[in-house]
Amino acid sequence: MKVKTFFTLRALDVQLYRLSDDLSGALILPMLIFSPWAFGTTQPWAIWCMNFAGYALGALLLTKLFVRKVKGYPAPRWDNYSSRSGTFSRRCHPLTRLLTNTLAALTLAVLAFILISALNVGANYNSSARVFEYKSHLSWLPYSLDGQRTWYCFWTYLGQAASFWAVADWLLGMTSAEERIFQAGNVAEKTVPLLPARLRTLLWLLCINGAVLGIEGIVQRASGSSKLLFLVQPRVNPEGLSQFGPYAYRSNAAQYFNLLWPVCLGFWWTLQRTGGLRGKAQHWLLLFAAIMAACPIISTSRAGALVAAGILILALLYLAGTSFFSFAGRAQDGSFRWGTAGLLVLFLTVTLSLGWYFGWNSLAPRMEQIGEGYQYREEMYVAARPMTQDYPLFGTGPGTFGTVFQLYRFSDETYWPEQLHNDWLETRITFGWVGFASLLAALGCVGLRWFVPGGIRGSRRFVVLAWLGLGGCLVHARWDFPFQIHSTLFLFLVICAMLFGLSRNPGASRR
Repeated sequence: MKVKTFFTLRALDVQLYRLSDDLSGALILPMLIFSPWAFGTTQPWAIWCMNFAGYALGALLLTKLFVRKVKGYPAPRWDNYSSRSGTFSRRCHPLTRLLTNTLAALTLAVLAFILISALNVGANYNSSARVFEYKSHLSWLPYSLDGQRTWYCFWTYLGQAASFWAVADWLLGMTSAEERIFQAGNVAEKTVPLLPARLRTLLWLLCINGAVLGIEGIVQRASGSSKLLFLVQPRVNPEGLSQFGPYAYRSNAAQYFNLLWPVCLGFWWTLQRTGGLRGKAQHWLLLFAAIMAACPIISTSRAGALVAAGILILALLYLAGTSFFSFAGRAQDGSFRWGTAGLLVLFLTVTLSLGWYFGWNSLAPRMEQIGEGYQYREEMYVAARPMTQDYPLFGTGPGTFGTVFQLYRFSDETYWPEQLHNDWLETRITFGWVGFASLLAALGCVGLRWFVPGGIRGSRRFVVLAWLGLGGCLVHARWDFPFQIHSTLFLFLVICAMLFGLSRNPGASRR
């Protein structure tokens, strides 16, 4: 009887669920602000702050899942709401469940891969003696050639994974106001918001924070300061031109902004379509997006400027093209169409003007030397590629590149980088094909989510622009290391969590 009583839903359980849900939001929003401002979360103290916050989010998520799944609390959520029938269901669409379970299994598989590698240690690196201390291990299981680094990688990935699932789950929950409206019934499908309150809050916070971050970086660059946030002079890249804002490496800053500004532009477009030209608040988002889009140019990162230009061209062509076909033959929308086109031209003008005024004089000489700079990196890749042949299946162990690469240097004069400046190749080296394929499959699940029924009613243009930001980061990863920077990876996962809740067909019937 005690066991049965324990699994019976009580009023206290509902209160516990709501408290856990509210605390999740109270943690997620400050993490979004803290992550870039804590010097890009590149220092151990900042990384551990984010890790512990991620563990707390994971604990809160487990509490919510226990109350929902085990005790059977029918929490009002967007993935359980059918706008066609105007009712809530206890079960999601079968395809949604399949994709969610697949992604959850892949998440656990990646964490298990790292954990097994850390436990099945093949070697530890003694940094003081600069020697590897080899140990017996099971070669048919994933293993690590630097156990300490792989353990650090495991704890970091655990926090990131918990944060991803906590954000995805929190965004699918309804606020109290939304719950009261939709539980009243008689809600037409057209009245279901494109972006619910929680998603709007998260997006507004990201956009405002990114714009303030960009302004700080521009002011810091214009003043000639060589201190991050005017506070700290870094040991690596101590000169001001190599930094930008809180980031000691300008390219890392460019990667963060190139991830965020397309999302901001897509958010503006969504509010523009729903609110019309009369609304004023959403036009601040266009200014925020312009500031952030100019930052990769102002940072003087060559890859950042090129990726920003590529995203800018594709985004504007896509918005212009789809708008033309959407409004074709609809004379009543003529003023809206031309007003929106004028705002996009203004966005482009502000972006290019800011980039030219604050950054082009320093960027132009670097662009002339782009071939020489990337040829040097290709030489590093040539030295590192034999590592993929020696450890093809399981790799050298997550997080171990910085120590293992020394064994593949041509001579003592060969540059010994901490990161390879090629995350695609470095991931293959450290995770092997098994881990690398699991990560790609997880990203594929996020991409497929838009085509699966159920979830939040999303805007097609918002989704496309968000994917342009993610795609730009993946392009960055070919010649740099965005996924080795905690704040960039965290933002990448937050955007993925948003996309994993959006669907083009949210009101499909459940079986």
